[in-house]
Amino acid sequence: MEDERRREIGLFRYSLIRSAADPALSRAERGRLVRALAQGEHLGPDGRLVRVARTTLDDWIRAYRDGGFAALVPRPRRVKPRTSLRVLAIAVALKQERPERTAAQVHQIMVAAGERPPTVRTLQTHFARAGLNVRADGRSPHQVYGRFEASVRNELWTGDGLQGPTLAGAAARRAVLLAVIDDHSRLLVGWRWGTGEDVFRLEAALRSGLMARGVPNAILVDRGSPFVSSQLLRACAVLGVKLVHASPRAATTKGKIERFFRTVRDQFLVEIDDGVELAELNRLFSAWLEVVYHRRVHSATGQTPIERFDAAGAPRLPTPALLREAFLWSQERTVTKTATVSLHGNSYEVDAALVGRKVELIFDPFDLTRIEVRYQHRPFGTAVPLMIGRRTHPQAERELPPPATPTGINYLKLLAEQRDAEIAGHQIDYSTLAEPDGDGDGDGDGDGEDRSDINRQEDGQ
Repeated sequence: MEDERRREIGLFRYSLIRSAADPALSRAERGRLVRALAQGEHLGPDGRLVRVARTTLDDWIRAYRDGGFAALVPRPRRVKPRTSLRVLAIAVALKQERPERTAAQVHQIMVAAGERPPTVRTLQTHFARAGLNVRADGRSPHQVYGRFEASVRNELWTGDGLQGPTLAGAAARRAVLLAVIDDHSRLLVGWRWGTGEDVFRLEAALRSGLMARGVPNAILVDRGSPFVSSQLLRACAVLGVKLVHASPRAATTKGKIERFFRTVRDQFLVEIDDGVELAELNRLFSAWLEVVYHRRVHSATGQTPIERFDAAGAPRLPTPALLREAFLWSQERTVTKTATVSLHGNSYEVDAALVGRKVELIFDPFDLTRIEVRYQHRPFGTAVPLMIGRRTHPQAERELPPPATPTGINYLKLLAEQRDAEIAGHQIDYSTLAEPDGDGDGDGDGDGEDRSDINRQEDGQ
């Protein structure tokens, strides 16, 4: 753990001075860069904002020039441990015996047993290093229980999926509605009819809602595959949205979206037949939603959903840059000794300082040619593609295109009719080929005269 900590500090120092340490810079250019770095705040390896003095930055640049990256890594401290290993082992055993015990409780027990334990803070640090500073019951303090109504709009959104009609086409896939409803106003803030219940359709529904209705404080969903994906969790983290998962088999927790789905079945799907085109289904649902549902007084609120939502004025909308960042995908990879990483069969080159480190690769699932590299939430440039065998994520299947309109032209049938016409105009009487001509001259007339001799006589006249 100590080596890991020292290497993180070295990477932090390198990320600050790598631009200023470029030998191609002049002294004036380097001076401007270093002064700008000294005036700003930087996210340190421990997650806190720190300032670095100009002289310290100069020292790091000189150290990097003389000894490379290894010179930026702090040397290990040689400190004699104050607490015996026996005492620490007793503390760990007490914590493992009852994981719900706090460090303060372990400290009290050891004192009562006649031991001389270290401070409570030291015990907390030791438990953290041993991976023992977690709750044993696994309960989350942010669960949502019971039936309630959010006090203001965008306080809570609830999302779920609904099976719809069978779509047109040979595949005959069933349409799925992924929808998100505002708990306070009952306004459907985001929705999408698609060909499956996956993270791509969910992100499409959420993106439209975020662009038009703002950012909620929390989103309540079930534990279906698209709702427990790491991509949704990352999007919520970037947007500052708390993602809450309903307890298993607790349908009443999502009562408002379930009630809305009942309305959809009773008033919309009852008018839709199987074999509908996906684009037409989305168009018809949009018309019903905006003309009927959003403009009709809700029995529970006494207001129309659109009036109740708009009562607080225009919502705060996210910037396009924030939305783009939120819906990028992220995967972790460990950098090889050759400063490369692989992602879905593709190979990329990254900064050599990241060798052996676990980095975060940020990318658009529909474009694997551009990969952003980050370590400890700090950017480390764009990965250089070395070998690209796949340009999209394996799960990045776009919506099924609508079936092409038939032209009525049967190419093979046209060829067959053309061939039949050719044969009908040049029929051959195979029976004459089997009969002898009688005179042996091979012209088939039986008159004893060769047809070629007759032709020559006619030409001579």
